[in-house]
Amino acid sequence: MHGPLEPMGGEQLAQLAERINLKGRGGAGFPFHKKLRSVAEAAIKRGVRPVVVVNGSEDEPACRKDTVLINRAPHLILDGALLCAEALGARTLVVGVTRESTQRSMEAALAERGLSNGRRSALRARVQRNPIRMVTGAAASLIRSIDGGPAVPPGRKVSASQNGVGGAPTLLSNAETFAQLAIAARIGPERYGNTGLYDEPGTVMLTVSGAVARPMVVEVPTGVPLRYVLQLAGAPPVPQGVLTGGYHGKWIDAATVNEAIVSRNSLDAVGGALGAGAILPISQDTCPLGESLRVAQWLAEESAGQCGPCYLGLPAAARGMEDILNGGGPAALEALKQVAKNVKRRGACSHPDGSAMFLESTIKAFTDDLAAHVLGNGCGRRVEGVLPLFEGGRAPTGIPGGGEAEENGPSRQKIFVDWTLCRGHGLCADLLPEVFQLGADGFPTVAQAKVPRHAEDKALRAVRRCPALALRIEEDTRSQGASSRNLPVLSQGRGRRALGR
Repeated sequence: MHGPLEPMGGEQLAQLAERINLKGRGGAGFPFHKKLRSVAEAAIKRGVRPVVVVNGSEDEPACRKDTVLINRAPHLILDGALLCAEALGARTLVVGVTRESTQRSMEAALAERGLSNGRRSALRARVQRNPIRMVTGAAASLIRSIDGGPAVPPGRKVSASQNGVGGAPTLLSNAETFAQLAIAARIGPERYGNTGLYDEPGTVMLTVSGAVARPMVVEVPTGVPLRYVLQLAGAPPVPQGVLTGGYHGKWIDAATVNEAIVSRNSLDAVGGALGAGAILPISQDTCPLGESLRVAQWLAEESAGQCGPCYLGLPAAARGMEDILNGGGPAALEALKQVAKNVKRRGACSHPDGSAMFLESTIKAFTDDLAAHVLGNGCGRRVEGVLPLFEGGRAPTGIPGGGEAEENGPSRQKIFVDWTLCRGHGLCADLLPEVFQLGADGFPTVAQAKVPRHAEDKALRAVRRCPALALRIEEDTRSQGASSRNLPVLSQGRGRRALGR
């Protein structure tokens, strides 16, 4: 489809990535050539085969660029990934996805190339499907799930380049990053550099949604004015503000929009962020603090529940924003600032940091509206809900690719602990960390809880594997509107013992 592509040596590939200034397109923006060299050096030093991982997870409602890329050009991504695998001598390639459509597309592409996960394959390649959650797309979460664990951060910060999948050095980068590398390898760094800015050559894929007439995923050369991209999507001529980089990104105000161009350095210079390439304008008719509150509440719900700054801090920050809107005055504003400050750089992953940055940016960008809420009776604007969120078990319909069913939405099940049977084995906390945590006595800290929709399979596994048969699941009748009944395969321990006799 894309033409022949000759293999390249490791240093040659690293030099190519350095010449085109290729940085990760998943949000962090780490230089790709440094990551490539780090993996190669670690693999040589330890005498082990490295692993290549393509991160095609899109777990944020405002992002669709990787979904579109995987569905339309999966072989371009594989070109870049296979170049790296050949250069590094890797024997394992894993593509992480979170959507049914991307799983089907990538599995079909692997099959078309004759790649499989068979033990006799020269390169074992497979697709890893994870549930859609904000923390699932983190590198550490994807690696943990590939190793057979839950798709949540492990609670400690480990460099994938040194200790990734199976403990091996792992080259993990975003799907678009590998596609850009494949293009540069095919046309050469000189021709690649003819597009876009001198110091940031090439193109950028953006997901544009929010208050726009034509939500879209668009590929533009770096250096294009941001206002032109907004015009393409039918944004208001003078937006009240634009959220750049997605829900771990930053707001820029209307005056700054005219100064910004599409590039990492330019957006950083004006107080914005390129991040994962999500661009979301809002109109003059909506309350920016109210829109941000909806996002803050969603970010708090997306916590993995493994550390205090995230599990406790983000809900407290959302309540602080709500207090401001409800007339809490200067005290509510100071409380929000303090909570946002306290959660940063203290979490087990980057989720609390990105969420705090979003809230701090909201306070900084909309000072007039903030003053109206803190010192007066509010701004008088409505909350229109223009920023897309996952609701009702489906992806948001306001952006491309958003119509397919997803593993989110309201809980359909509740899980119960039978204290007369529980012996404190702790296996439930290992299998279902979204629900269960162990107290100081080694027993679960909750007796009953809703099961997140994405974790229903894990809840079933926890019930079946409980050594004491102390868990059961029931349908949540309040969310289903159906009569209460125990699921037939999840009988309580006494009943199963009776059947065993």
